[in-house]
Amino acid sequence: MQEPEEKKIALELLETEQAYVNRLHLLDQVFYTELMKEAKTGKTVPEEVVKMIFSNISSIYQFHAEFFLPELQKRMEDWNHNPRIGDVIQKLAPFLKMYGEYVKNFDKAVELITAWSEKSPPFQELIADIQKRKVCANLTLQHHMLEPVQRIPRYELLLKDYVRKLPPHSPDRGDAEKALEMIFMVAKHSNAAIAEMERLQNLWVVYQRLGLEDDIVDPSNELIKEGPIQKISTRNNSTSEKYLFLFNNMLLYCVPKVIQVGAEFQVHLRMDVGGMKVRELKDTQFPHTFLVSGKQRTLELQARSAEEMDAWIK
Repeated sequence: MQEPEEKKIALELLETEQAYVNRLHLLDQVFYTELMKEAKTGKTVPEEVVKMIFSNISSIYQFHAEFFLPELQKRMEDWNHNPRIGDVIQKLAPFLKMYGEYVKNFDKAVELITAWSEKSPPFQELIADIQKRKVCANLTLQHHMLEPVQRIPRYELLLKDYVRKLPPHSPDRGDAEKALEMIFMVAKHSNAAIAEMERLQNLWVVYQRLGLEDDIVDPSNELIKEGPIQKISTRNNSTSEKYLFLFNNMLLYCVPKVIQVGAEFQVHLRMDVGGMKVRELKDTQFPHTFLVSGKQRTLELQARSAEEMDAWIK
């Protein structure tokens, strides 16, 4: 007899979960544990650094090894009497939110491994030593660390396939569809968390370049565009180099600092976007010029090209 398609997919889920738990064991019980032991002797890296690299991998490992994998194994052994996995995956889904923290931290973790490998030869040697072991299958620590990042999309694909292959009247249909929806929401949650973190990091960098002025630092602001611009002075028919930061709610008109200690720019003028008008100027002497007029004042600005001018106006 041919195995039903949905059982094959359920078995694939179980097999990949076993392999995944082995990978988590390697990360938590081998890499993390041994690096932590060395860190405690004070010879390689600070303990804090090791904790930052591995984030919450221990919780993720325990959850999969002690809860999800055993539940899945029990279910597959009993498949002939109870052919379903949807309810088990529904129990799993809420816990996958733990991944948000790990995934958000991933880039930082990889940077830390690189930086400390250069700073601390003993740290680098210990990692190289573990990587030589058979269990590592000739792969680097960074490679193994990528596995949890890719695991939620993998669940989503397998479950989608499973739902597609279920017979129309399968007792698992309702549960499996609900489980898929929950996994989908978790994946979205994790991607949204990363996007939001990147937005805040980029915003913070911009605020530092502006010297962290109190009335400007606001986490809800969104940077839309920034770049150099020429300010036209009608009084003496000349231009001078300025720099613009356009946010969703304000335009910052800045002067690049000559001596860059701390901030890169000094904010000369802040214009509210509310009530602001922008239009192109046809000026033969100064091409690619546009006028920005707000409640505070009016600026005559010159871009480097027609495309750049259009981009600013837009």
